[in-house]
Amino acid sequence: MNNALLLDGKVAMISGAASPRGIGLATARLFASHGAKVVILDLDEAAAVDAAASLGPEHRGYGCNVVDKDACLKAAARTIAEFGRIDILINNAGITQPAKTVDIDPASWDRILDVNLRGVLYLSQAVIPQMKTQHRGSIACMSSVSAQRGGGILGGPHYSAAKAGVLGLAKAMARELGPDNVRVNCVTPGLIQTDITKGKLSDEQKAEIASNIPLNRLGDAEDIAGAYLFLASDLSAYITGAVIDVNGGMLIHG
Repeated sequence: MNNALLLDGKVAMISGAASPRGIGLATARLFASHGAKVVILDLDEAAAVDAAASLGPEHRGYGCNVVDKDACLKAAARTIAEFGRIDILINNAGITQPAKTVDIDPASWDRILDVNLRGVLYLSQAVIPQMKTQHRGSIACMSSVSAQRGGGILGGPHYSAAKAGVLGLAKAMARELGPDNVRVNCVTPGLIQTDITKGKLSDEQKAEIASNIPLNRLGDAEDIAGAYLFLASDLSAYITGAVIDVNGGMLIHG
């Protein structure tokens, strides 16, 4: 256990956090180790409950489809009823799909934009009133290096568009909510080794990608969790509207 508990007494909601090798659960573990009470949200309620139980009895897991605004409002209400406050929201839920521009059909466009972008809006809308009441809160959103470089390795243009939308939405929320002492920031991961990427790339492809990254390796879920911890904690008390690149230097800005 860490001697300096960065999130002692804080309540954190994390979406899309039930996958065993995902960024969400890695973040939940790190937050719990720093004293936070964690609410894991996931489409699969049973998986969310199990994931929360794996952290300890003081944590909770709720089923929540982030594309359903009513489900988001209910998840926030349950959290407030259980813990009395919401200090941190990690908008982590996301999906990807490889596709060429001309091959993106309307249903795929809607699905990718809904989960990755609309879900950020709905879950943020659900927690903002409580954070305003507290005059304190931190919202961190999952974007992607693909939003910045115009395409990722595994996601199509609709994924890039959705993740670029997250950057714009988060910055606008940061500007609006600043007077309420509610901070909103983004993380832009590079290629991270999780269940989503598992089996999609050969060892040779991974090695080739790593050779073009200054730190010469692909990222792990814990690498992103560390950035989320920083943004959730008072270490970043004067940071809002920022974009934190967590990609080993893949996208070093000029």
